Amino acid sequence: MFDPAKHPDFLGAIVGTGVVREKIGDILVQGESGAQILVDPELVEHFEMSLVQVRTVPVEVHRIPLSELSVRPPRQEEISSVEASLRLDAIASAGFRVSRTKMGDFIKAGDVRLNWRSVSKTAVEVKAGDVISCSGKGRLEVRAIEVTRKEKYLVTLLRYV
Repeated sequence: MFDPAKHPDFLGAIVGTGVVREKIGDILVQGESGAQILVDPELVEHFEMSLVQVRTVPVEVHRIPLSELSVRPPRQEEISSVEASLRLDAIASAGFRVSRTKMGDFIKAGDVRLNWRSVSKTAVEVKAGDVISCSGKGRLEVRAIEVTRKEKYLVTLLRYV
């Protein structure tokens, strides 16, 4: 009945060694076999010496080449939606399946990025090829936009979950 450590457990152990969060890259949790952590090369020796446990479980740290990383492919979901406009709040709310009002609140709070740039206006228009990301919700790619007979927009999105 072993309870495998999760992302926050590894992050807490890493930050507990005195390293600031900005120096830590992705943490790829591997289930019961541990995790692979991408860090600044200057910090590898630091982690080999000071990262000795995650939660209450003793751990060993080994350097591995990037070619040996075990990265699972992202789960993807294709979404089609008919929208009256191409406003960011409309497209993002359809892709993340939240109300347009709630998405507007996320945008105004700075939690939404369009093409990796933070946006604060809900009325920004999106186009095919744009990438929309929302903190805690994931990422969307606007695959295609077609105009319907009733002059609305059929938007095809690819959501990475």
